Amino acid sequence: MTPEQRRAAIIDATVGVMLRQGIAAATVRDVASEMGTSSGLIHHYFGSMDELLAEAFEQVASADLSRTWAAVEADADPISQLAVFFANYNRPGEQWSMQVWLDAWAEAARRPALQQTSRRLNEEWQRLVATLIRGGVSAGVMVCDEPDAAAWRIISLLDGLALQSVAHRDLVRLDDANTWAREYAERELGLTAGALDAQHSVV
Repeated sequence: MTPEQRRAAIIDATVGVMLRQGIAAATVRDVASEMGTSSGLIHHYFGSMDELLAEAFEQVASADLSRTWAAVEADADPISQLAVFFANYNRPGEQWSMQVWLDAWAEAARRPALQQTSRRLNEEWQRLVATLIRGGVSAGVMVCDEPDAAAWRIISLLDGLALQSVAHRDLVRLDDANTWAREYAERELGLTAGALDAQHSVV
């Protein structure tokens, strides 16, 4: 392998370990075992486990963001774009993705590189929602004086409810969490009830 290929293989192996046993429990030894190699090889390419976990987390989380951006940009109507965002943010059957975020937030206080990466990606999700809201306001189909603040409220509600669903499945169902978040966004943005309920494809 070239150095770039070896580095990518290490990140892929780390993703596998993260998904199987969580970020907090992942070690260099686990990653080396996943690859069938030595811990020394991992240390040669990454200065710390924090750095490696941050890059592995970014690979998982940025893929979700890129897919959602692509789905949104395939539609031209502002309300439909926001509905597409909701349809793709917490996809049914993919609670593992939110579990990775939950793990990252839990570890962020102890791992500076992971904290920096999770914060940047969280800001990019907020920027996506704020962009959609500004488009809706410009088109005259949404009402919002502070798109940035509204986007943070919507993202925070979505994440909070999704985390409840992941951690306490018997208390909050993911379908209910998504419905409540859409209903809140409709009220926040002056949309008619059910405006974001249209069926949209999930990428």
